[in-house]
Amino acid sequence: MTHVTKATSTTTETVETDAGTARITWHEAKQARLVLAVSHGAGGGIEARDLKALAEVLPAHGVTVARVEQPWRVAGKKLAPAPKTLDAGWRGIWPALAKSGLPVVSGGRSAGARVACRTATELGAHAVLALSFPLHPPGKPEKSRADELLGSGVPTLVVQGGNDPFGKPEEFPEGTYALVEVPYGDHGFAVPKRADISQDEAVAVVTDAVVEWTGSLG
Repeated sequence: MTHVTKATSTTTETVETDAGTARITWHEAKQARLVLAVSHGAGGGIEARDLKALAEVLPAHGVTVARVEQPWRVAGKKLAPAPKTLDAGWRGIWPALAKSGLPVVSGGRSAGARVACRTATELGAHAVLALSFPLHPPGKPEKSRADELLGSGVPTLVVQGGNDPFGKPEEFPEGTYALVEVPYGDHGFAVPKRADISQDEAVAVVTDAVVEWTGSLG
């Protein structure tokens, strides 16, 4: 299990994009070799348990974490805009993420993971981290978004809850990406009390997988 280590430095930055004002919360590594940029989903913010845990753990492993709030969240709106607007916001944020000159891993959870996949090649992302990738709307497996995941064009890690209604691990098609399952986890990686693992252990599955994967990136 990964030991949680607080980031050495945390700062907040606002960035103007064509979709509005975005906000980046930086969690700096002392000797960074990568930047991991992660955005939230359509129904939550950067306080999500997995995004917070990554910000606490990754800096000790040489990875600066940038938790990104899309413009619609910064503006206080409750509903996410269309995918093209989300992509426009991400494009506008990218120069701030890449300004250090370090390789940037583009990531996010749910809708944020879709944005990362859709824009990775265009923006020159080093890799993609897809947390709780929404393979399809709940109960509608015929409406697959697999083409977005398979089209990322860069090394990709999917971390998926075993009971995610947006797509269980066994539903994912074969591809060149890596997939790690969080046992019993739902779309937010919450696990029921009756599960064989605790909530802390479930979150550690996420952080351990990302630590190992980012360590393997060239």
